[in-house]
Amino acid sequence: MLVNVLLANSIPTTLPSGFFPQVWFFLKYYYMSFLRGMGVTFIVSVVGTIFGFVLGIGLALLRKLDHPKNENKFVCFLKKFASGFAYCYIEFFRGTPMMVQAICIFYGVAYIFEVSIPTLLAGFIIVSLNTAAYMAEIIRSGLNSIDQGQIEGSRSLGMNYGQTMFNVILPQAIKNVIPAIGNELVVNIKDTSVLSVIMVTDLFYNANLIVNKWYTQFPVYFIVCILYLIMTITLTRLLRLIEKKMNVVGRISNPTSVTTPSAFANDPNIDFADYGDKK
Repeated sequence: MLVNVLLANSIPTTLPSGFFPQVWFFLKYYYMSFLRGMGVTFIVSVVGTIFGFVLGIGLALLRKLDHPKNENKFVCFLKKFASGFAYCYIEFFRGTPMMVQAICIFYGVAYIFEVSIPTLLAGFIIVSLNTAAYMAEIIRSGLNSIDQGQIEGSRSLGMNYGQTMFNVILPQAIKNVIPAIGNELVVNIKDTSVLSVIMVTDLFYNANLIVNKWYTQFPVYFIVCILYLIMTITLTRLLRLIEKKMNVVGRISNPTSVTTPSAFANDPNIDFADYGDKK
């Protein structure tokens, strides 16, 4: 608080002329507002993506529920209802803008239930619910990429549906779609800017406060553009590094990916005496 008071007292009352002097002016006197906004943007995006990922797994599994012909009719009805609910949820949140969702959830809950939700909590909820719909389709595509033979093999070993999914199929599916999951986090960094409509104090909201005070748009939004670019590029590079590390670990832990003599069976430049008979 003391820093804010000192900065407020030291800010000049007139804005310098020229684009670059104005950019420097806003960076010099409002850097704390930009940093706080970046912090809120990052936290809301990360937390929303994590919770959306967890919800997305549940929705994807509901969409993939099997319906054996000899199953109890009531159980079959419940499965179809759950699968239909997941389908409607995904279509709704993918088919409507996040800004509209934010307004409906934040103001709708207050209007219908007469309960006031803190803006930051509302931001977490909105990003989580929206992300869950996209994560569900990402994870479902990963589940569809797994060979059906693995499911049949697991069931033949006595595993039920839940054991097969959580112990065999789901870990492989998630590994296959890690790039898409990381991309969703980067998208959320940018999309949280719409939460300014419910007064979440993210980077874009703080920039609007500065614009409304000085009535100068372009220098402020230019700074915001650069800051968003820094966040997304840094996060993208970090996610690519993590992806490469996981690929290396996957190759080491997977025996089929290790080069064996049989892999060079048709190479005339290799002497197979060291390996025994060529087969």
